[in-house]
This record gives sequence, structure tokens and C-alpha cells, in this order.
Amino acid sequence: MRVSALFGRTLRDIPGEAEHPAHQLVLRAGLVRPLLAGGYALLPLGMQVLRRIEVLMHAEMAGIAAQEFRTPVVQSSAAWEQTGRYADYGPLMLRFQDRSERALLFAPTHEEAVAELSRREITSYRQMPALIYQIHTKYRDELRTKGGLMRMREFTMLDAYSLDADQAGLDHAYDLIGAAFERIFARCGVQFVAVSAATGEMGGREAREYVALSPAGEDTLVICPAGDYAANLEVATSTAPAPAATTNLPPVEEVATPHCATIAELAHLLNIPEAATAKAVFFNTPERGLLFVVIRGDLEVSETKLRAVASVAALTPATGEQIAATGAVAGYASPVGLSNVTVIADRSVVAAGPLVAGANREGYHLRNVVYGRDWQAGNVADIATVRAGDRCPHCGTALRLERGIEIGHIFKLGTRYTEALGATYLDPNGVAQSVVMGSYGIGVERLLQVIVEQHHTEAGILWPVMVAPADVYLVSLGKKEAVRTAADELYAELQAAGLRVLYDDRTESAGVKFNDADLIGLPVRLVIGDRLLAAQAVEVRPRLGEAVTVERAQAVAAVRNSLASV
Repeated sequence: MRVSALFGRTLRDIPGEAEHPAHQLVLRAGLVRPLLAGGYALLPLGMQVLRRIEVLMHAEMAGIAAQEFRTPVVQSSAAWEQTGRYADYGPLMLRFQDRSERALLFAPTHEEAVAELSRREITSYRQMPALIYQIHTKYRDELRTKGGLMRMREFTMLDAYSLDADQAGLDHAYDLIGAAFERIFARCGVQFVAVSAATGEMGGREAREYVALSPAGEDTLVICPAGDYAANLEVATSTAPAPAATTNLPPVEEVATPHCATIAELAHLLNIPEAATAKAVFFNTPERGLLFVVIRGDLEVSETKLRAVASVAALTPATGEQIAATGAVAGYASPVGLSNVTVIADRSVVAAGPLVAGANREGYHLRNVVYGRDWQAGNVADIATVRAGDRCPHCGTALRLERGIEIGHIFKLGTRYTEALGATYLDPNGVAQSVVMGSYGIGVERLLQVIVEQHHTEAGILWPVMVAPADVYLVSLGKKEAVRTAADELYAELQAAGLRVLYDDRTESAGVKFNDADLIGLPVRLVIGDRLLAAQAVEVRPRLGEAVTVERAQAVAAVRNSLASV
């Protein structure tokens, strides 16, 4: 590939829309270009990287006997209505009609299509286990696209699906594909952590995210430094609080607390820590109506955990009218004395002993409110958001919070989709059973940008050899025809040796060419010029190493040795 003919160009200045280094570099190095919000074109260099990543994906999928298949990106709404996700997916799903007014959608994910294929193709337990995968386009109508290739509307994913006769088969496939995903990340040169995660709209159980640590990441991770625990903040837990003493507890006492509608104001007035208070939080839900949630005053409610505990799909803040209808008073609410509302308590208030809680009377609170003696909850669970310094649930080490970028996600779906769509098989006894599914995905463009995120300097990208858009950046220096002829011959020789070459044959200065070589970041730079040609030599430089001069006849061997050492 000659740079003079390359479609796309490098950029000297940092694009104004790019906040983070990796986003800046994929634009400046001429890998991608934005065409609309959340829609990026991949230029030839970017496509070369994408195809290299896909080669690794195909190889690892073949290594576990997964078979490639393909589903349409435009799908009928019928299967999605049967599983309930047509309504549940919300505005992320792009819906439209064809000329016959049939309801269609641009699939954000393909579980329904796979379950429908299973219904049509699998009839017997003898046809399982089965592993299938595709590398295909998805569309999600994201409200806020940002970060370049990190959050797009249209993107490519490796989707793998397992089809099994029972949960044991699913467990085996989950481990098999998880290990293949980890090999893909390792071969791409990406450092990652595997964390427990929420199942979200996918459903199922044992969701696991693969996350690249990055200050630019959207996700917050809870990590035990001892290596015993890692989870997305949405679902992370910590050591349960030790229960307080339950004997000789003082009686409830009402105390005037004017103008103390917040925990901070209350703690300041009474000169107590916020941990000595009980905080009331109200949510409205479509399935269960109003939820009265009680948590220790220094903690925050994890809405993801709460949705799982309450078995609801969505939470919205309750209105003042809804709160008043229960007999509670906003800002001074308490579960004490209320009986016509669903109360969910965090385990922190159950273990805390006497707390200061609202009196359901404006301007007043109650001291010494004790769970079990003065009030009860319909459900007690861990619904608190973990904080840095909380203790690991496995070993007790202080947990730390990190930012990260999700690059892969795997789920044990079970029979959620196959039951809804009637995908059954006959077991050895001739009894119909639902096919058991797993779903596994890696975002390809996002993985590309994460590679750049983890492999760059101020000068440009540092591509790992396995995914670099080419092996060597060949630079021709000087205007003499003899140099150009020698460079053309070297270009042909390198290609004949099976090396992928980006040949900078432009009539630009050495500074421009060297800057572009560093910006694009191929593993090896090879230079030929007037003085080198006269000495029958070339200059070889690994991207981060020192330049060395070698005999012209040894150019190919020197490049190979340099690639092996990068």
C-alpha cells in the first residue's frame, strides 16, 4: 500500500471533538472519520486493523468448534413481542415499517433471531451442544454518543451463542467461550479484568463483563487489591455490617428538627454522623407501585440492585402526592407506623441499632428507632452502592474503585428466549424440553480503540504486531530517481517475503514522513535514502527502539527480527 495513493490522511491538529488520547489518535492517524453522531466510517488503515482483529476472532472461534452463521440486521417485531423485549428495550431500539406497513426493527442484539433459528433447526438432544457465532452489524439508538468508537449507534460485534440440552452444558459452554474471549484480548495486546455485572435487558444469570481499565471509561468497577473480587459498581457488594447490640435499647424519642429535610442538615443539627440516621427514598414502579426504601443515611441506593430485589424493570422518583398518600411526609419520612406501602430495607439499617429517622411530621424526627422493634420491612437486602474502602466480601481487604471500558460481556440466558419462542427438543425419553441458551459478545470497533488506548505515546500509536494495519513503514528519502527505484525494489521484495508494507513514497520532507510514521505507529520503520543507498544499507527502527543500520541484502531478515522482538 503506497501512502501517495492511500485514501484518507493524517491530521496534524487535535480534532476539537476528541477529548481522550485514543479518540484523538484514531482520528489523527487516519483510521476513522465521523459522518454523523454515533456513525463512523472506517478508512483503509482502520479496516486493516478491524480485519486483523476479526482474523484472531475467527481463529479462536474455530479453536472451540464454533460455526459461523449470519442473521439479518433488519428483523420482524413479532419474535421481540413474544419475548417482551419489543416494549422493554425502550428508545434504544430503532423501529420502523416497510412499504407493506409491517413492523420492523434494526436489531440491537440477536437473541430472538437465534432462538427462532433454534426452534426451526433443533428437534433432538442429539443436535446439541452447538456453538454458533457471527461478526455483524448492530444498531442502538444511543441518546448520547461519545468517546469516538466507545459509544456508537452503528457498530460491529462478535456474537457467539451456545445451544445446550441442560444447565450443565450451558456452564461448560460459558467457560469455553469465556476462555476464548480472554485469548482474543490477550492476542490483541489488551489488558483487562473480568468482573461480575448486571444482566440488564438480556436477562439470565451470571453476567460477566470484560473491562479494560481506563480513566476514560464509563463504567465504575469495584476491585479487591488481593484479587479475590471484582464487580461492576452496579452489582458490587461488600462485607455485611456487623450487627449492633440488641439489649438495653433506649425508647423512641421525638425531637424537633426544623428546616432539616436532608440527612446532612439533620446530622449537623443533632451533631451526629450521617451513619447514625435512617434515610427514606421513594421510587415509583410500573409493576408494584410505590416503593419505600430505607437505607443508612451515609449510603446511597443502588438502583440496579433495587430493581433486582423488587423484581421491577424501571424505577422513577416518586411524586410528593404519591408520598403523601402513604401517610409519609417528604423530607421527614419514616417507616414507623406505616402499613399501606411496600417497604424495602437495606441490611445496613437492620444491623445498625438505634437510628434517627423521620417522624412523618414536618419539622420532627425520631431518635432511637430500631429495626424489628419499631418497624419491619417486607424485604431486607443489600441494596447499597459500594464505596471505596468498604471491605471485600471474600477476604475483608479494603476495596478500591476504578474506571473501565467494557469490551466484552457474556451471559447465561437459560430458557428465557427459547421458552417464549417455543424452541424445544426431544430428550432421550421423548419429552419436549426447552433449548438452553448462552449469549456472548465483543464490540469490535470499541476493542480497536481500547488497543490504541493501551498502546500509544504522545507521538502516536504503538500497534501490537498481531493487529497492526501493516508490519513495516517504508520511508523513501531524497529526490533522486535512483533512491526511488531502490525503494520500489525494496517494497516489492518485502511484499514478496509476505510482509505487509505501508510505503511512504510521497515527495514530502523527512520530518513529515517520520512524524506520520510515528503517528500511525507500525511496529517497524525502514528507511532508504541517498546516503544509505550509497553505502548499500538501510535503516531499521522498531517503533520504540533505537535505529540500526544493516546491509541492504539483510533488509528482509532485519525486519523479521525486529518484528519478532517488538
